[in-house]
Amino acid sequence: MSTKRHGGAPPLLEGRTVLITGGAGFIGAALAERLVDHNDLILFDRGFQGSSVTLSRAWGHPNAKMVEGDILDPDAVAAASEHADVVVHLAAIVGVKNVLSRGKDTLETNFLGTANVLKALVGRRDLHRLVYFSTSEVFGMNSFRVGEDTPASVGPVSEARWTYSIAKLAGEHLVHAYHRETGMPTVTVRPFNVFGPLRLGDHAMLRFIIAALKGDDLEVHGDGTQIRSWCYIDDFMDALLSTLSLPQAVGETFNIGNSRNTVTIYELAQRVIRLLGSSSKVRFEVIDFSDIDVRVPRLRKAEEILGYHPQVELDEAITRTADWYRGNLQHVHFDEAASGPGARTAG
Repeated sequence: MSTKRHGGAPPLLEGRTVLITGGAGFIGAALAERLVDHNDLILFDRGFQGSSVTLSRAWGHPNAKMVEGDILDPDAVAAASEHADVVVHLAAIVGVKNVLSRGKDTLETNFLGTANVLKALVGRRDLHRLVYFSTSEVFGMNSFRVGEDTPASVGPVSEARWTYSIAKLAGEHLVHAYHRETGMPTVTVRPFNVFGPLRLGDHAMLRFIIAALKGDDLEVHGDGTQIRSWCYIDDFMDALLSTLSLPQAVGETFNIGNSRNTVTIYELAQRVIRLLGSSSKVRFEVIDFSDIDVRVPRLRKAEEILGYHPQVELDEAITRTADWYRGNLQHVHFDEAASGPGARTAG
């Protein structure tokens, strides 16, 4: 059984009760759209007003239940997960500006929230899958063609930027420990620069596209030589559905991105201007925080185990995303604190 998709189609998850923590955000909303017709969904977040999921097909769907709660509240997490046999744990404080100003909250929310989810699920014999969302930032400043077993790199304690990656990395260790010691069917995913329709909040691709649509300057941080690999949301969802469905994914960690779509940030800005036929110019801005120099994944493991082969090339992905933003300009905002209600949502 398969979904209607370009290229090879991932297995279709159906007949499950799926809890998505951080379900108001970009990844949660996109996943909800894929699953809502054939599963019962519980979307758990601190709030939903102005979020990505309210613009998705899952909003108002009879198979989707919205539950307001805090990932740091063990009782709320336990109640939300009581009847779920699939859990996708996205809830986290995200966004560089948030992390820089809220290091303590980032560490506590991103690690203790994960512990709350694991404790709520331990001993559940009916649990089909727990997918934990980590981050490509566990590889530090320079992550060129990094594989899943490439050693993690932790930045200095003096820089608040790294509170996000260290909390996510600690979460990875905790998830793997639960898998080894309790047999919990876990999977860890490390996303690499995922974008597309439904993404709100402060994000480079969103900022570039909106500025180009309006004819404003595209603001590039630093000198623009930072290198990124960009993954379109449809490709990412194919991989995620495979981690939820395939038994061979259990106990594994996967880098998910699209290494073919690799450009410098300056090249990305120029490409957006060209594809949108914009009169915008590029403007360089000095930043006062650490940035990632290179972020390019090696995808061999996802290819071999998940059958993952991203299909959407960068130009097509930018065009599709721009088309969606054109129709939703009134909903787009750049406030990172608003990228997910309470900023405790991934995506």
